[in-house]
Amino acid sequence: MRAVQVGQEFAATVHDAESRWYDTGGWRLWVDGLARVVSVSDGWPGLGAVVVWESGPAGRGRVTERVIEHEPLSGQTVEVQDDSIRGRQSVTFSPVDGAVQVTLRLEYELLARSILTPLLDVLFIRRAMAASLRSTLGRFGAELSGAR
Repeated sequence: MRAVQVGQEFAATVHDAESRWYDTGGWRLWVDGLARVVSVSDGWPGLGAVVVWESGPAGRGRVTERVIEHEPLSGQTVEVQDDSIRGRQSVTFSPVDGAVQVTLRLEYELLARSILTPLLDVLFIRRAMAASLRSTLGRFGAELSGAR
């Protein structure tokens, strides 16, 4: 699996960041490409819970996230799948000198493969994945700041 990771520090508590992150009602404001949340199963954000969302017309299509690890005030890992990838995405919340460090990591494999896939991944896909995570995290920080 390939991996991309981004992190950013915000002037908030771990509790505030975690509460905002798990509030799927606000995802359309900050999750890159998300048009609407289709469903959230009981028990979210706990182990085994599932969120299904859809992107806009030029996006990822239908995305399914199933929680495989969750530690309150620490983070969560979900199995993620859409039409083009499957993988694991983790979010961690770490206290840092009166602030919180939020880190997103996506480990993914491409479902459609060809002889050119490794080159395309290095030149384009990995960069696009990292840019999407950075966008999500930046908009999340803006929403987190606005809520304070």
